[in-house]
Amino acid sequence: MQAVFALIAGLVFGLGLILSGMANPAKVLAFLDLAGRWDPSLALVMAGAIAVALPAFAWAKRRKTSLLGTPLSLPASTTIDARLVGGGLLFGVGWGLAGFCPGPALVALGMGEAKALLFVVAMLAGMGGFELIERRRATPAARGA
Repeated sequence: MQAVFALIAGLVFGLGLILSGMANPAKVLAFLDLAGRWDPSLALVMAGAIAVALPAFAWAKRRKTSLLGTPLSLPASTTIDARLVGGGLLFGVGWGLAGFCPGPALVALGMGEAKALLFVVAMLAGMGGFELIERRRATPAARGA
């Protein structure tokens, strides 16, 4: 049952990205082009997402399980450190260069966009590289314990 709801949520999310134009990198890049023909529609999409998410997260904080009975696991850390800032900067640079972030890139890939394929391959390579670095960082700590 959980997989069915995950599929439905993913389809609704993807459809929302398509209808809002956020799967189109040109629209996203137009939002980031403050000196040119700026398109504020991404800000409106973000505001709508925040309006939906705020009450949902407030509700989730008061619960231990989801409506399907699975455990809810919200981030506990509120620390802003160099890794978080660096990751945010790297994400922003990639977003600004490509016009994609992970969700819209997967939607565009499903629509057959060739640029999305390149982005998704680069994204997966970056995720794999991060995992390798994390494993190497954890190994000396495990040996010293």
